[in-house]
Amino acid sequence: MLGVIVNTATVLIGSSVGLAAKKAIPKEWADFILKGIALCVMYIGITGSLEGENTLIMILAMATGAVIGTALDLDRHLNNFAERLENRFKKEGEKTTIAEGFISASLLFCVGAMTIVGSLQAGLTGDNQMLFTKATLDGISSIVFAASLGIGVVFSAAFVFIFQGAIVLLAQLVEPFLETAVISEMTCVGSLLIMGLSLNMLGVTRLKVMNYTPAIFMPILICPLADWIGGIM
Repeated sequence: MLGVIVNTATVLIGSSVGLAAKKAIPKEWADFILKGIALCVMYIGITGSLEGENTLIMILAMATGAVIGTALDLDRHLNNFAERLENRFKKEGEKTTIAEGFISASLLFCVGAMTIVGSLQAGLTGDNQMLFTKATLDGISSIVFAASLGIGVVFSAAFVFIFQGAIVLLAQLVEPFLETAVISEMTCVGSLLIMGLSLNMLGVTRLKVMNYTPAIFMPILICPLADWIGGIM
């Protein structure tokens, strides 16, 4: 869990620095900064999505993950939590909402390729190197995010700790299913969700990205099933 703890700490530190810097940034600049970040997020999503090797598995993962996420209504639960933070901590005159900062930062920091692969490596081998690298990147990103979206980014550190920590702790249980192809498809699906997040940030769509997050883990089930079907045909 060392890598998870370090990653959580860098998000807290970076977002705190960003909040302090926010006072020096004119309000009219904030939207331009946020749109620029969204374009960077889209680039991260596009490059990661190219890791996938089987389009059919990606489609099945997205479809089944969306059904599960919608049935559980994960987006509503996350938004309800974010709204409670909003009611407690939002200050008068803030243009961006705490919910917006919390949800956007949480998803960006948690559904990417480095989160999945790094957490699995930490859980399976104790190698935290990728999570340390991710921690550095997230720390820098959280500065810019917090400067644009406010205090909600600070609270995303808790989501980072819970989400990544859960993958680390459960890695041993799913190890028999974690072939290279499975991890590639998980990376692909997670990157597609990052693309969806970037479109939301640009105001192009209003996707409930959280409802799609179960799709990230669907290749663990779908890839072995596809291999079994291919073996008997």
